[in-house]
Amino acid sequence: MTPDRSIDASGLICPLPFLKARKALRELPAGGCLEVLATDVNAKDDMAGLCESGGHELVVSTEQDGVYRFVIRKRG
Repeated sequence: MTPDRSIDASGLICPLPFLKARKALRELPAGGCLEVLATDVNAKDDMAGLCESGGHELVVSTEQDGVYRFVIRKRG
């Protein structure tokens, strides 16, 4: 899956990855996909919460070598 947009929030701490992802999702069309890279351990819960509260789909949630990768499909 190729995301429509990607943001790298590596090195940022909560709540910045969440806020950047929320802003990027607002700019995507319905059904668009956003990739988020983060190193904050709280990002997993934050991205799940963002999807749950906004009605978005968390398509991918992985971690490798301390880097979390999320792909979120915007509701619509």
